Amino acid sequence: MDGVSTPTAPSAGGGGRPPTHTDPAPGDAAPGEARWVRPLLVVAAAVALLLLGAAGGLLVGLPGSSRAPATPAAGSVDVGFSQDMTVHHQQAVEMASWERDHTTDPVLAQLASDIEATQNSQVGRMQGWLEMWGAGALPVGGHMAWMSTPDGHGHMSATMSGGGVATMPGMASTADLAALRAATGPQLDVLFLQLMLRHHEGGASMLQYGAQHAETPQVRNLAAQILSSQTTEAGYMRQLLAERGGQPLPS
Repeated sequence: MDGVSTPTAPSAGGGGRPPTHTDPAPGDAAPGEARWVRPLLVVAAAVALLLLGAAGGLLVGLPGSSRAPATPAAGSVDVGFSQDMTVHHQQAVEMASWERDHTTDPVLAQLASDIEATQNSQVGRMQGWLEMWGAGALPVGGHMAWMSTPDGHGHMSATMSGGGVATMPGMASTADLAALRAATGPQLDVLFLQLMLRHHEGGASMLQYGAQHAETPQVRNLAAQILSSQTTEAGYMRQLLAERGGQPLPS
């Protein structure tokens, strides 16, 4: 037909038209396939760059930012909360581990085990932050002085003076801990519930303050989570205490 060229058939000896620079070499993709492969490679590279950018944003704490977040200062709420709550938690872990190992009540053994595991995990998180910030693992001097700084007016709680307080609310005394170790049977269970309930409720003010005033979102979130879970746990302990004929200790 006019205007249409007839392709040359290959010869019987296997020869045909000679290869040109547009013909694919053996093992190469055909031209049609290459047109699909190249865009796919470009898309894959773009996705990889986006993922790297997102990961970089998470690493610096600010999505899309190349600047690292500010490190909380030594006297900040973030540092003070993490240090003081570590000390507060450590005593709860001490009491919980004693109860877990010495009670004969399976309900209280489970409760004590849960408290120990949860608060140990939370201490690990706070200690990780303190190490990352280059801050001391534990407070030096008084406690809770960090609760006076975030309002910008230097106001301190009525329970504080100078550099803070010697003992945080809810903390068991040396005599309390000695009595816990000396108790057995139902007396041990009631005393454990009394001390742990007072301990939970005593730490609520620090948790509320940390949740509201910490600069770092992770610190605010942890403080709020602990406050919520311990409020629920305190209600449960009040119920267990009443079932065992005990009364809460004075604050």
